[in-house]
Amino acid sequence: MTFEAKHIKAPTEAAPLAVFRILFGLMMLISIIRFWSYGWIDKLYIQPKLFFSYYGFEWVKPIGDYTYLLFAICGISAFFVALGYRYRISIIVFFLSFTYIELMDKTTYLNHYYFISILSFLMIFLPAQAYFSVDAARNPKKAFQYIPAWTINSIKLLLGIVYVYAGLAKLNSDWLFKAMPLKIWLPSKFHIPLIGDLLSEEWVQYAFSWTGAIYDLAIPFLLLSKRTRPYAFILVVVFHVLTRVLFPIGMFPYIMIIATLIFFDNGLHHKIIAYIGRLLRFNTSRFNNQKVFRENSMGSASLKYSVVVVFFILQLTVPFRYLLYPGELFWTEEGYRFSWRVMLMEKSGYAQFKVVDAETNRWFYVNNSDFLTPFQEKQMAFQPDFILEYAHMLKEHFEEDGHKQVAVYADCQVSLNGRLSTRYIDPDRDLTKEKASFAHKDWIIPFKDEIKGI
Repeated sequence: MTFEAKHIKAPTEAAPLAVFRILFGLMMLISIIRFWSYGWIDKLYIQPKLFFSYYGFEWVKPIGDYTYLLFAICGISAFFVALGYRYRISIIVFFLSFTYIELMDKTTYLNHYYFISILSFLMIFLPAQAYFSVDAARNPKKAFQYIPAWTINSIKLLLGIVYVYAGLAKLNSDWLFKAMPLKIWLPSKFHIPLIGDLLSEEWVQYAFSWTGAIYDLAIPFLLLSKRTRPYAFILVVVFHVLTRVLFPIGMFPYIMIIATLIFFDNGLHHKIIAYIGRLLRFNTSRFNNQKVFRENSMGSASLKYSVVVVFFILQLTVPFRYLLYPGELFWTEEGYRFSWRVMLMEKSGYAQFKVVDAETNRWFYVNNSDFLTPFQEKQMAFQPDFILEYAHMLKEHFEEDGHKQVAVYADCQVSLNGRLSTRYIDPDRDLTKEKASFAHKDWIIPFKDEIKGI
């Protein structure tokens, strides 16, 4: 049997995709409720006076108190995805609402938010409603026990990319040979029961660094093998629970744990569905109809396959865009986001901005707290695209306030992975003359050290 016949076209049980849909939808609903209950909607999306935009998505603007409605729509659509109720519409609404939320302010960027956006986009093209769903129950013509193998393997591939790329990113000299930034982070967790005292030991910090790299690189392949899969899943649970205990990264560890269930054989997923069916007092056998999912037309199938292929080409290539830029990636951060470089650096900075009225030559320093929240100021102070955008915000604000021909200069000092702070931005460059683009930012002062790696 050819690769295409076995891994792409071959009919396979739809139960794993149904379980994935249910757990994904429920986890997203819990995440939305958690975010709302902690008051983060108001703190992150309503209280700030200014918001930082992603390049090319400047048109995505905060919507004030309507943000609560947007979160409600996102949560409801996530619940409908779990139910498989009007699935196609629900997953599209979830993708659009969740992604809009994340695009409103770059300050809140996290790798796992990006993961949810691209995963939900992929799910638009998967027949996740074919089995054990409200849609399939209401209309038997939409119920299928078997779906093409690629629809499940595509999720496995995406998870594999996330893990392997995260592992490759750890193959750098700071992570492997200096145990940075874990050497900074772990000692502060001394209060954790049982292991707290060990976290200040250097050998433990190196063990965590090397184990993390090996885990990320190996776990997708261990999950693919039936022989090693049960042990690999135990490693997944231990790794992500430990990560959740050590670091405040929200629901991501739990999302990754439930996502890896997709690697297991059909038997486990049928047991999960049977259990849910008993809880709901619903007969699940009605979905075992031996029907195989087929696309309605060759045209729509070709379009779908084309989109999915392009999607994965981008996932495989975008993380390597940093190779197009000179300088140290961790320093310039040109090509850093969207590349699965998860918790790889401890970077902090101090940025003071000098506003000059070119007409009168009068100048003054800006109090950043007049414009930014503490969280925004912290993120802005060491990320060059933030610094540039903030300079333009200041120019616009002070020109509206009556100043003419405003120039903005930055006095910025940044520390990377425990190194001494050094000057980050050319203090003689008027940042208002620089434009946001994909071009190299030559106003960033070159890194004084070297970090070897991928």
